[in-house]
Amino acid sequence: MSPRARRGRAAKTRRPPARRRTRRPGKRRQHADDRLIGLLVAVVLAVVLVVAVVNWLLAHWWVLIVLGAIAVLAGGGWLYQKQQNARWEAVRAQGLRYGLAQLDALHHSRFEDAVRDLMRRDGCQDAVRVGGGGDLGADVKATDPYGRRWVIQCKHRRNGLAGSAVGTPDLQVLNGTARQVHGADIAVIVTNGRVTAPAVAFAKQQRLHVVDRHTLAVWASGSRPLWELLRAVPPPRRPTALS
Repeated sequence: MSPRARRGRAAKTRRPPARRRTRRPGKRRQHADDRLIGLLVAVVLAVVLVVAVVNWLLAHWWVLIVLGAIAVLAGGGWLYQKQQNARWEAVRAQGLRYGLAQLDALHHSRFEDAVRDLMRRDGCQDAVRVGGGGDLGADVKATDPYGRRWVIQCKHRRNGLAGSAVGTPDLQVLNGTARQVHGADIAVIVTNGRVTAPAVAFAKQQRLHVVDRHTLAVWASGSRPLWELLRAVPPPRRPTALS
């Protein structure tokens, strides 16, 4: 076979070049349709779920009443707290004052309220009265603007100086719980009556603070915060605008 014949035969047996496959437009459309179908299915399932929940609630109507009651209680609690905050802010803004005669006439629980409000007046926004059964020696707790934690025990005497004196046992209760249980930086006992000399000595020894009738009169009738009237209070925990 001649060379020319061989080249012709090879040309006839050579395979044509493979064509590049192009992506069919139909596949894009198919994917878009699949996504649309998935979205429609999700919407239908959501509607079915909502209808099922509504039907269940209609069949169990008492659940709606319970949920409504919870919502009312939560809203009432929030409103009460808001009103209390507004009241305390107003008390502070007006510069709360008490005379000793007013404090003497108070019930012991109202005396604790008065001490709490005075701490609020001084800038202790979280001051709260916790006195009552099982208070473990803490009637009022507060955090001052310098970050120090106060624990206050209140001893109200209806007859003022003529009432029974605050003694060492009262200070011992405060000393045993103020720091260990309540985490106090400053532990204070406040009374509108008398304090025995041994109790004052014990307070100095244990780094407790006593607010007797005289100190209470200065604090309640003026505008100076309590920490400016006490000796040897701990330094601030954090710097503030008041530092």
